[in-house]
Amino acid sequence: MMASGALAEGCPLGQFPCGNLSVCLPQVLQCNGHRDCKNGADEEHCGDNSGWADIFDRTIKKAETQDLPNDCYLQQFPEICVCRLKTEVECVNVNLHAVPVLSSNVTWLSLKSNRIRKLDDFIFSKYTQLQRLFLSKNYITYLGPGVFRDLHKLDWLVLDHNPVKSITHDTFNGLRTLTFLSMVNTSLMWLPDSRLCQHMPLLSWLDLAENYVELLNYSTLTTCTALTVLNISHNPSLHIHASHFVHLIQLQSLSLEGIEIPDIQTKMFLPMGNMSHIYFKDFQYCSYAPHVRKCKPNTDGISSVEDLLASLVLRVSVWVMAFITCFGNLFVIGMRSFIRAENNLHAACIKVLCFADCLMGVYLFFLGVFDVKFRGEYNRNALIWMDSMECRTIGFLAMLSSEVSVLLLTYLTLEKFLVIVFPFVHLRPGKMQTGLVLAFIWILGFVIAAVPLLNEDLFGNYYGRNGVCFPLHSDRLEKPTAKAYSTGIFLGLNLVAFLVIVVSYSSMFCSIYKTGINATDVRSRLHKDVAVANRFFFIVFSDALCWIPIFLVKTLSLLKVEIPGTINSWVVIFILPINSALNPILYTLTTSFFREQVEVLLCRWQRRSASKKDRKSLTSSTIYVENPRNAEYPAKMTVQWSSLADMENQYG
Repeated sequence: MMASGALAEGCPLGQFPCGNLSVCLPQVLQCNGHRDCKNGADEEHCGDNSGWADIFDRTIKKAETQDLPNDCYLQQFPEICVCRLKTEVECVNVNLHAVPVLSSNVTWLSLKSNRIRKLDDFIFSKYTQLQRLFLSKNYITYLGPGVFRDLHKLDWLVLDHNPVKSITHDTFNGLRTLTFLSMVNTSLMWLPDSRLCQHMPLLSWLDLAENYVELLNYSTLTTCTALTVLNISHNPSLHIHASHFVHLIQLQSLSLEGIEIPDIQTKMFLPMGNMSHIYFKDFQYCSYAPHVRKCKPNTDGISSVEDLLASLVLRVSVWVMAFITCFGNLFVIGMRSFIRAENNLHAACIKVLCFADCLMGVYLFFLGVFDVKFRGEYNRNALIWMDSMECRTIGFLAMLSSEVSVLLLTYLTLEKFLVIVFPFVHLRPGKMQTGLVLAFIWILGFVIAAVPLLNEDLFGNYYGRNGVCFPLHSDRLEKPTAKAYSTGIFLGLNLVAFLVIVVSYSSMFCSIYKTGINATDVRSRLHKDVAVANRFFFIVFSDALCWIPIFLVKTLSLLKVEIPGTINSWVVIFILPINSALNPILYTLTTSFFREQVEVLLCRWQRRSASKKDRKSLTSSTIYVENPRNAEYPAKMTVQWSSLADMENQYG
């Protein structure tokens, strides 16, 4: 056994030993349908997804089914009970308040789902032939020392769903042949400080799941050297330390589901060289047990044991979204620089917005690059990757892009709001004011993204909480400062910005609609109303499509609602970049001014035609301004409507 443990320790991170051979192979080669180990150890027991059934069969040695006569060899047993297979008695859900009187040759006794509250001393003294005892779903609150002392042949003991609360190392005195002990949901709050298995030297299966154990002493499991299966899952307050499993060299399956392990280390699991199955609360913990053949959960919805991006859909989508985001924004920057703008300050803001959105494409691009780099061996590199400077850098870029984009969209919305709703109030920012606002937005975005990197004691590994390096989901291991900070960003600043955008666009549409009510050309007015409404709707809809799912995910994580990892992956790969991908379309490619300018560049004759129309329109407007007293009221409203529509196009 020591040799096996040494061998496991000798394998590098992310590899497993080929049984008792001095050969280490990458973990991805386990159960891949090809015999990579010479002794075939990598393809053994691959049909079992969980491992429990296989280990159960090999540990408990389930008896083969036989057609035995249903004769009862017991002379004494209650009439309300059923005698099966010679010496087996079943008293299930028959309202018993105490252990019934039976013949001494009983070998199998089930007292499940009754009302037994106490087990008196020596209650089992004459049942020395008993091999299996089931006491689950009763009301037993106390197990006295040595209550099972006379059951020298007992093999199974099941005490599930009883409010026992505590046990001592003498509780199981006399159970020298016991191999299976189950105490699931027995309200246990503590275990013996030492020698739990002192009187059970053959115990191979111990199930203590769904209890309230908080402290597991170093010496509690020192005498449990024969254990092959240990389940202590769903003891939510249990603190796991590196020394707890050092003596369990024969352990094959370990379940730690539902338990946070803040101090998890690789050396915790190295002594268990025979372990083939391990079960954690979080997928990230699997990186600390690279020599174990089966680790569950094998994915967090984003990453898997093999790959940084778990599914083919994610791997393809990250490149598609990166290309769309980068190409679209770079195209708009180039076209905006080449085409003369009606409002140079507004055009400059759009180009800055596109540059910020382009950073999101850079983030997705590098995410795809590192996915390719770690393909097939991510578990070996997961810890190094999430703690690396590269992960923190791309996480910083994603946060910078997201926050600068949100702040710029809010500024552009407020600028458009002032121009359209208050057209005769001179509140338009000048060149210097616009430059100062843009500089302030970038500085603020940089500070927001950089603050978590300045103090790791307060924020922990802020960007390295998952494989995609984006701090969206909160968990119990997250530092309180980091949780409060991300909540303030996503549910504070970003939520307020989103509400400002929604309210502003709603007010702008109402203002444009009311201004055009008295227009003489009803058909033209309706056409413009529909066009403006459609454009405003898609701007607000794209913002809602991006941010509402993020608000919901963040809120649910704060409420400690379990969120499937696939949702997080969809949010980061698909939802988060939506604004960055659609902003070039909404703020440039769909504007009438941009389309007109592109058409002018492509078709010279359209430019001449458009210029003639502009001159006629300009002449009409000039005549009207010089003779305001002679103009009729409907004509005045028509000109005012056209002015607001032009403003909307100009600031679109």
